Amino acid sequence: MNELWEEALKGLREKLSAENFETWLAPVQFAGIENDAVCLRIPNRFYADWISTHYLDLVLDALRAQAGTGPLKVQWIVDEGLQERVQARRSSPPPAPPPAQPQQRPPSVAPVVDAPRSSHGLNPKYTFDNFVVGPSNQLAHAAAVAAASGKGKRCNPLFIYGGVGLGKTHLVNAVGHRVLEAKQDARVLYLSAERFTNEFIWSLQNHRINEFRERYRNACDVLLMDDVQFLAGREQTQEEFFHTFNALYHADRQIVVTSDVYPQQIREMEERLVSRFQWGLVADIQAPELDTRIAILKTKAQEEGIALSDDVALFLAQVVKSNVRELEGTLLRLAVKAELMRRPIDLDFARETLRAVLPAPDHATSVEDIQRAVCEYFNIRLADLKSHRRHRAVAYPRMVAMYLCRQRLGTSYPELGDRFGGKDHTTVISAVRKIGGLVEEDAAVRNAVEAIERKLGL
Repeated sequence: MNELWEEALKGLREKLSAENFETWLAPVQFAGIENDAVCLRIPNRFYADWISTHYLDLVLDALRAQAGTGPLKVQWIVDEGLQERVQARRSSPPPAPPPAQPQQRPPSVAPVVDAPRSSHGLNPKYTFDNFVVGPSNQLAHAAAVAAASGKGKRCNPLFIYGGVGLGKTHLVNAVGHRVLEAKQDARVLYLSAERFTNEFIWSLQNHRINEFRERYRNACDVLLMDDVQFLAGREQTQEEFFHTFNALYHADRQIVVTSDVYPQQIREMEERLVSRFQWGLVADIQAPELDTRIAILKTKAQEEGIALSDDVALFLAQVVKSNVRELEGTLLRLAVKAELMRRPIDLDFARETLRAVLPAPDHATSVEDIQRAVCEYFNIRLADLKSHRRHRAVAYPRMVAMYLCRQRLGTSYPELGDRFGGKDHTTVISAVRKIGGLVEEDAAVRNAVEAIERKLGL
């Protein structure tokens, strides 16, 4: 029966988007078939309503195709343990349905019943034990450990920021694991800001906002939220998250959020939320240094059972500098090809393989290269960088770009003024001097400049 359900899921995975499949069908557990009723375990009653309205026909057709039976109906079984696991895996009730779609339950659905609790569940790959610590992430790691232990009052809230694939999601998962190790019945809620928004909209449309608020403000001991910058520009969702944040903070509940940029650099984020993100500790994660990249490769190779020599690990670490995700992906790609070709992973094989799949490394050769890298790092548009806007979210990256162009390319002040939207050369001189001073005094500014330089290959 379990194989029947797994085969049905394979067919459904091909028909649905990855997001919808992981949100709605991946958490569902098959509990057998009784007479003509398929018993399915679900995290909460939201799932019964939503799946019944949107995916039930697909589910039943897939099961009938595998089982070769006649018409079937469904009996939903609410399992509170699944709810905890879904929360920990960043799952939540759905993206908002189109207003015109019906919300009634089809007649083939049997009543919802309750089931005993089961255990929590987070991504088992993301723990503190297999997180490689180096100078680029040392502060964020120490803060996450303190937040998970409940002893780091200064780490509440904890705001972790950094580029894509550098380990932010790994750390917040590790916090959840450590909390649950210390207290198995802790109510840990882990999700993305996008799913928080989707659930909020859905709750409003279905008149379940009280249940939504109960879940986040009262039935939550630890809130772990990824990609909080997604809330930018969503005034009503920011309002709700503001009150949720206050409720948890004043109840001494741990809050950990991640973002791809520093709090004050999140565009269209309310100032009161930005200030709250800075109440606790703000920790950044930068691209890993060479020694850290080698250690990451060694750890990943050990986990996956890949024979990796020191010279190949050094070569990979020298070639892939951008982020941890790409580094690990390159190792796995190399291992798969070696297995298919029945060759050992030696230095010649690595060079031959990576020559075909890896892009040439970036090297800054012009002002435009630096401008694009700065815009990508600070998540702003090139047009804003060249505009006359004086808001800090734009003015600060502009000054950093001017500083890098002057220091690394030697471009004259008048030319830089022209390349940045017709600024006066005295404005450029002031920007270069200011950032030069901050690089010496402010670690955050120095880290930002170094990160951009590494990306450019300077």
